[in-house]
Amino acid sequence: MKKLGLVVLVSVLGLALFSGCAAKGTDDKTIVVGASPTPHGEILAVAGEVLKEEGYTLEVKEFTDYVQPNLTLENKELDANFFQHLPYLEDFNVKNNTKLVSAGAVHYEPLGLYPGKLKTLDAIVDGSTIAIPNDTTNEARALLLLETIGLIKVDPNVGLEATPKDIIENPKNLVFKELEAAQLARSLPDVDLAVINGNYAIEAGLNAGTDAIAKEEKDSLAAQTYANIVAVRTGDETSEKTLALMKALQSEKVISFIESNYQGAVVPMS
Repeated sequence: MKKLGLVVLVSVLGLALFSGCAAKGTDDKTIVVGASPTPHGEILAVAGEVLKEEGYTLEVKEFTDYVQPNLTLENKELDANFFQHLPYLEDFNVKNNTKLVSAGAVHYEPLGLYPGKLKTLDAIVDGSTIAIPNDTTNEARALLLLETIGLIKVDPNVGLEATPKDIIENPKNLVFKELEAAQLARSLPDVDLAVINGNYAIEAGLNAGTDAIAKEEKDSLAAQTYANIVAVRTGDETSEKTLALMKALQSEKVISFIESNYQGAVVPMS
């Protein structure tokens, strides 16, 4: 009886070990990603189709805030997240003692210069008024966009911390009206032009690709800096799951979806 009991015990242990290995193998083919619903969740839905062809299952958990996706990733409840740009992630790491890194950039949502009372750049006259975001990050992006199209020149030493005080050349004596980003689209009837964030432009029914007079291009400093990234835990940048996810997000199928679905309001970095 003792010998039989030992055989049964060994068999049970063997079955348990086999089951554990099988479960682990299954889990290794499931990629769990936290994301904001739009556009990130929509983009991931297409990436999931690409991953399925490679034998992976993509599970997307949607978040409506910018804190929990990083904390949940740090706590190993996610394999990655997709909702933020690198400066936000780096600031989050410092403030929350997390150790998350970028696995790569996927897309950016460009700021655009939209017509208000004036409809073209040629219509700009001395003293024209341009509304710009009043928060530090987006104000600098707005000024750099205006510099790119030749309206002003900004002190090259300040970069993405520029404010109107850092304008060193303003040949048309443009007047800058600093407003909350959410108010910019509503200000269009009252100003000559306005530089509007991508998300607020979309909410107002505007599209940087079709409605803007000028927009950030993907090779610009702002686009490279504020591109939306996939974040992972330190050490997972080159894991099989991460590489498979990034390959899917940068695939032709996903790029085609972004270009056709958002028509310039969201621009792929690949």
